[in-house]
Formats: sequence, structure tokens, C-alpha cells
Amino acid sequence: MPLLLVFQIFYSTTFPLRRLKGLVLPLLPMAKRVKVCLAAVTVKKNRAEPRKCYSFATSFSTVMQPSVKIFTGNSNPALAEKIARRYGNGLGKLQIQKFSDGEFQPVYMESIRGDYVFLIQSTNAPADNLMELLLMIDAAKRASAGYITAVIPYFGFARQDRKDKPRVAIASKLVANLLTSAGANRVITMDLHAPQIQGFFDIPVDHLDSSAIFIPYIENLKLENLTFASPDVGSTNRVREVASYFNAEMVICDKHRKRANEIASMVVIGDVTDKDIVLIDDIIDTAGTLTKAANLLREKGARSVRAFCTHPVLSGKAYENIEQSVLEELVVCDTMPLKQESAKIKVISVSELFAVAIRNMHENKSITSLFVHSHRRGL
Repeated sequence: MPLLLVFQIFYSTTFPLRRLKGLVLPLLPMAKRVKVCLAAVTVKKNRAEPRKCYSFATSFSTVMQPSVKIFTGNSNPALAEKIARRYGNGLGKLQIQKFSDGEFQPVYMESIRGDYVFLIQSTNAPADNLMELLLMIDAAKRASAGYITAVIPYFGFARQDRKDKPRVAIASKLVANLLTSAGANRVITMDLHAPQIQGFFDIPVDHLDSSAIFIPYIENLKLENLTFASPDVGSTNRVREVASYFNAEMVICDKHRKRANEIASMVVIGDVTDKDIVLIDDIIDTAGTLTKAANLLREKGARSVRAFCTHPVLSGKAYENIEQSVLEELVVCDTMPLKQESAKIKVISVSELFAVAIRNMHENKSITSLFVHSHRRGL
């Protein structure tokens, strides 16, 4: 039902009637549909004069729930279109105008004043994707958007989360600062390379988990001797979470790198004889670690080896490495588009997960139901 607000204003030199708007507007968010009736105004200029009542007919009705508008840059428009369709909206009208020297400028082609604005953009290479997102956030802020959420399916620069050697940058902290300074009010992302990156932000971060879509796929495989494997020590916690859901065993492939993207040695910790192995990781880049782990697991007696990776960066000789490996299949998410097709690569969409997260955020609902651990613990 509409909320009826009746105001009785006592006029004085310090409280003129022109400030009535300042009283009414802050009360409008109290209800989705508010009907305000100004029934009577009592005027009292000073104590000596009797009260005079002036009644006037003025009322208005308005829908105060801000609308949701979803926009995308150039990093992954196909995923953005799927998310918008799952949510029930079309993508908003945004043009990214380019100058002849390569400079670009996002322009919103519709009003976003007071709206919930969701900007879908992965920040994978090239760095233009990150710059696009920053400019979209800034433009939305200057266009008086009510609430700006950066939806970043793949959070680039996340591997630079600490000083692991002298005189290096902590790029993920820098990116967090840039997003906040640009004007983002919230970030929604998935499978950060290091979960503690959430602590780099001074704004809320909703960190989604791809296991919510990987687990149903693994269940449908009906593998007889299911065992999970971590391709390196850094992925141990992520793999343990999924293994505990299935009440299955896990093994670890411990690697030593010479330099970035080059492995010196690797050993398997655990027994994999006659096991159906599922490797799990957040990022697959050159596929060197993953394919070497798969080959080593087969050498140690594994019956089959599959891999599930959230973000298919797939640079360098990644496709060649995958095709020549013993992997039965590689399952990835569409957080970024594939550069080419491969018979061994299967893509699962994260669009429904992000669409539900956007809806729950807009409606101020919990997103706990989107996590596998909530189902296991009955939350």
C-alpha cells in the first residue's frame, strides 16, 4: 500500500516553506512507491498572531526503486550479453569512441542518473581493458549514477599480490586503488588468484566461486575412483574445498620454477594408482604446469586425468600444449573469450551465477546460496 505522509509545517523566519522539498525528498526511499499528500500547512509568523491554516491540493506519486542498468566494455561482450539476458535486461547503450591515435572515450547514450549501474569488464590483457573499465566508472560517477558496481569476471594482475622479490610492484593492490579512486562502490569478481586480494579494497567485494558450476559437471561424470589433484601448492585450499564436498581424496603436485611460466621440476605427493584424477586451478596460462602435472600423474598410474580451470588465459603455446597432453578434457569458464577452438576444451558459462549475484545485490539479499560450502553446511 502507498505510504501516506502528512506534513504540518510551522512557518517561521528560520524555516521557510521553500525548504519543504528538503523534508520530503529524504523520506521517499522509505517505500518502493510513496504517495505524499501535503494536507495542510499551519503558518505561525510570530507568537502574537493567531494560527492561520492554508490548505492546498498537491500530491505526487513516484516509484523510488532505482532501476538496474548493465553495460559492458570490449573485453567480453558475449558474456555480458548472457548475464544481461539471464537477469532479464538488455545491455545498456554505451559507445566507446576511439581516436586515430588509439585513445578512447566511453560515452553513455542513455540517462543513468540515480540508477544501479553494473559495468561488466574483465581486466585481462591488453591493459586497455582495465583502462576502459576505469573510464566507464568515472563517466558513470560524473553522470550521477546512484551506485556503481564493477563486475570483473577475471581480475587481471592478481598474480602480483605480494613482493616475492626485491624491487617489484604489487599490481593487484594498485588496481584495487584505481578502481576505488575512479568511483566504484562495489566489486563483484570470481576466483581471485589469492583470496586475500579482497583485503586490498576499502569497498565491498563479492568473491564468487566457480566450484558452484564445476561441481554439478563433475557429478555428472560419475567417475568411479574420483581423486582431486592440485597442480601446485598454491591451489591446495581451493582443491581441498571441492574434495571435501565429494568426500574424496586429494594429491598435490609440488613444482619448482626457474622463472615465470617455466618449470624446473615437479613431484607428486600422494597415491594416484588407478584413480580418476581431476585437476583444479584458477588460471591456465601457458598450460605448462597443468599439462606437465597431467603427464606426471599418468606416469604414476592414474587411470584418467581431467582439468578444471576458471580463467582460460591460454597464452603462448597453451593450445599446442593442451592438444599434445594426456588430458581427457579441459573445462573452463567464459570469464574471457577463447582465442581459438580446441576439441579438448569445453566452456561452461558463469552468466547465471553473475546474474543472480547482481539481482541479490540490488535487492539487498545474501549471496551465500551461490557458494557450494553453504549447501554442505546447510546455510
